[in-house]
Amino acid sequence: MLKKLILTFLSLFCGILLYGQSVVTGYVYDDANGNGRRDRREQGISGVSVSNGVQVTKTDESGRYELPVGADNIIFVIKPSGYAVPVDENNLPQFYYIHKPNGSPALKYGGVAATGALPKAVDFPLTKREEPNDFTALIFGDPQPYTDEDMENFNRGVVAEVKAIPNVAFGLSLGDLVGDNLSMHEAYRNTVAQIGVPWYNLMGNHDMDYDAPADSLADETYEASFGPANYAFNYGNAHFIVLDDILYPDPRDGSGYWGGFRKDQLDFVENNLKHVSTDKLIVLAFHIPLLHNNEDAFRDADRQRLFDLLKDYPYTLSMSAHTHLQRQNFYGREAGWRQDKPHHEYNAGTTSGDWYSGELDERGVPVSTMRDGTPKGYAFLRISGNQYVIDYKVANEPNEFQIKLFHPKVVAQGRSTSSGIFANFFMGHEGNKVEYRVGNGDWKPMNYVEAPDPDFVRLLYRWDTTEELMPGRRPSNAVNSTHLWRANIPTNLPVGEHRIEVRATDMFGRTFTQQSTYRLAEPPIAQ
Repeated sequence: MLKKLILTFLSLFCGILLYGQSVVTGYVYDDANGNGRRDRREQGISGVSVSNGVQVTKTDESGRYELPVGADNIIFVIKPSGYAVPVDENNLPQFYYIHKPNGSPALKYGGVAATGALPKAVDFPLTKREEPNDFTALIFGDPQPYTDEDMENFNRGVVAEVKAIPNVAFGLSLGDLVGDNLSMHEAYRNTVAQIGVPWYNLMGNHDMDYDAPADSLADETYEASFGPANYAFNYGNAHFIVLDDILYPDPRDGSGYWGGFRKDQLDFVENNLKHVSTDKLIVLAFHIPLLHNNEDAFRDADRQRLFDLLKDYPYTLSMSAHTHLQRQNFYGREAGWRQDKPHHEYNAGTTSGDWYSGELDERGVPVSTMRDGTPKGYAFLRISGNQYVIDYKVANEPNEFQIKLFHPKVVAQGRSTSSGIFANFFMGHEGNKVEYRVGNGDWKPMNYVEAPDPDFVRLLYRWDTTEELMPGRRPSNAVNSTHLWRANIPTNLPVGEHRIEVRATDMFGRTFTQQSTYRLAEPPIAQ
């Protein structure tokens, strides 16, 4: 027995010596012929950042780098502007090498197979690519299919629509790529591959290994499918930082999850930013929004350290998803932001909408309007230098559809009414200028309200009052919308039809309009 224990200890000790801490070296090089191998005449590229997930180093004049590694690291190159990384058959960028000599711990969905000892060199090929400072990225929130039927609805309802869109540099999904069943990662990869552009991803709480013994191991199967959960890349004059912001298990009680970052993740952000010019646009992407109320949804100390690291960067944007709502969050000095201009977080609407619920459209795809009245859809992040604008595109609707109106169809002339005109401005937020007029009358301001969208409530009542089951699934209950405006509906106009026009100006100074009509009728005479 003693001999067996000694042999076991020696085996573990030797494993620690072999894999516990060593050094990885290699080259970042110009892959001129695109074959993915460093040929003798292909030159190294100097000044490129490479990371082991915490430390970040720059390649020397010959393109060589050196980094420490342990028994669980992913080594990756931080793509510089003007270069492209290879993509695989599913258009997933291949910018990393997984180093897990012993593989993942035993997990339901497998994680990463043992990679064995480090190779002699871990090289990263890049190819020169014209990369303008003005470009567009396609942004998906929460595809989150739980079933093959959901995946097909994602494919038919969103992916089929964006396949034809030109001039998109790359795509990014903001987590919850699937709904808990991690074996569906393959079907998700195959589906987004059809879009035909390089596609980046990040991890959501429904992409985790729920049987992982620690937060640092909750991303093992995600890593096997998509690579590192924390990474960065450059495009044009923008620097993207992608992070896993789910703490699992929740460190407060060991149950569920909490929004936040581990120290090693924020160390990576700090080390990475040492090599990033302050004139760049810093785009942070993660799943859970930074917004919280007394730390109910996010650990404040982590948010504060992130804000501290960004204090010298005047051009920033955060993007998140998770809520299956759409809203604009702004963080000023009272929230710990260290600059006078508040930090903007776009909490994106989702491609799954309200989890593929609702009535079916003419194609048999669930309409899936979200609980705040935002229709399901996707976004375009349009970057020009270090400035940006965001366009939300409602799936299966024209680009111009940015406002949904709700009001009575007919109102009694001359009678006061508590009915109103409601405008849900999907990309709006409190403080936006939203106005209305009836016919050719004067423009008047609408009042911002935080209330359920009455049009979404109307959809719910259809499910709750029907006497026959409808195809599809009842949506979730309504919640207050953060982009809803109200005005009184005029009844002192002539009998007949009247045009309502609403115009709304977004945070980028662009104005959108929507029109509808209602009818004034003479009040019926009681018999």
